[in-house]
Amino acid sequence: MIAGLRIGFVILAFLMLTLALLPVQLVALGLGLSLMRRLPRWWHRIMCRVIGLRVRTHGSLADERPLLIVSNHVSWKDILVLGSVAELVFVAKSEIRTWPLLGWLARLQRSVFVERRERRKTGAQVTEVSARLVAGEVVVLFAEGTTSDGNRVLPFNASLFGAASAALPLAPEGRVHIQPVSIAYVGLHGMPMGRYHRPVAGWPGDVALGPHLLRVIRYGALDVDVVFADAIPFDASTDRKKTARMVEARVREGLNNALTGRFNG
Repeated sequence: MIAGLRIGFVILAFLMLTLALLPVQLVALGLGLSLMRRLPRWWHRIMCRVIGLRVRTHGSLADERPLLIVSNHVSWKDILVLGSVAELVFVAKSEIRTWPLLGWLARLQRSVFVERRERRKTGAQVTEVSARLVAGEVVVLFAEGTTSDGNRVLPFNASLFGAASAALPLAPEGRVHIQPVSIAYVGLHGMPMGRYHRPVAGWPGDVALGPHLLRVIRYGALDVDVVFADAIPFDASTDRKKTARMVEARVREGLNNALTGRFNG
């Protein structure tokens, strides 16, 4: 009974909030107003509270621009979590564009869709991401290329850092900054979340979205740590593969620190 009421409340709140902000976002997109970047953050913040995602940040978003955020990827909830703490643009796989509801929301948030299996389109996609970076937008890249179980960081794909390289010719001082960010789901109803309960947070690719979404809503009250490491300068002399390994190591360190309770107390 209580679970059903909670699900109904979340659905109603989602509909009311989305329908209220939708016309404003469409006008902002059509006119190119800066409001189109702020509205998604407001939406994410409110939806985090409605669903029960309690977000804590450690460190802060870097001031340097152009800035590419590289993060681990646990679940669809990562979008809400990161989107609630800063005005961001997400790089998403092309399949999401066609997903019911989530694809529509991703388009409204001006996500950049990439088709990783079609190399002939890679150049245009990299150009779009780099153009966003040069324009001063903060772009988020999930370099694992898929979601994980939330207990570990999967190997990063160095080729996905191509957008940083492509942005260098137009970047001030010929430099782009890459900031490692770790997302860790650490608590459930105020209690530490062990490996047994972490599937509530994690969304591996073989799990259907609908049942997982309802499960998260029923549980509610998930504590999430977002750990910002120091940004790493990236220029023409930087080795892309070495940088990918360095960023991966820092994201893994942030995740492990959060999961082991380093930021508690």
